[in-house]
This record gives sequence, structure tokens and C-alpha cells, in this order.
Amino acid sequence: MEKHPADLYRQHVMPFIKSKLEEFRILGYNHVTEKELWVYLTKKKWKAMQEPLVHELVRDIMSVKAGEFMNHATVETYKSAAWFDSEEGKQLLNDLI
Repeated sequence: MEKHPADLYRQHVMPFIKSKLEEFRILGYNHVTEKELWVYLTKKKWKAMQEPLVHELVRDIMSVKAGEFMNHATVETYKSAAWFDSEEGKQLLNDLI
């Protein structure tokens, strides 16, 4: 996996990641992990980032809304080939055919 420029600052911003995950838990999203949130940030929010500044990373982390993260996670799940191998995915495909 290719390194993202923000990876250099991951440990520095980890308290903010943990704070955001705690917010998600309060809202009932108990299953979101640090890794999932980091992947979302690097692939979606910071996709075109070249030279990250710590304050920009923190701003972006703290501005993530649970709904936008969950929408992204849902789309990624549907795009995953493994999902269609699951019982739910097979049933959905059978219902569509």
C-alpha cells in the first residue's frame, strides 16, 4: 500500500482520531476503528494532499460527520467483491435478477 503524506503525522493526530471515534460511539457507531477512519481520511478527505500541515489534519479529522463516514463505508462495502460473496450479497443479487 502506498504511503500517504499524512502518515508521517499519524501519531501526532491520534488523540483527535480517538476523540472522533468516541463521538461516533456516542452516536451509536461502535464498530468504527482507527484504521477505518484513517483510511477514509487519506482516501477521501486528503486524496489530493501534497504537503500536510498538522492543523489542517486536525481540522479535517474533527470536521468528519458520522453520516458522511457511514455513506463512504457503505459505498466501499458495495464496491467490494467480497461483499457479493456473502449470503446477504448473494440474496440481493438473486432478488435483482
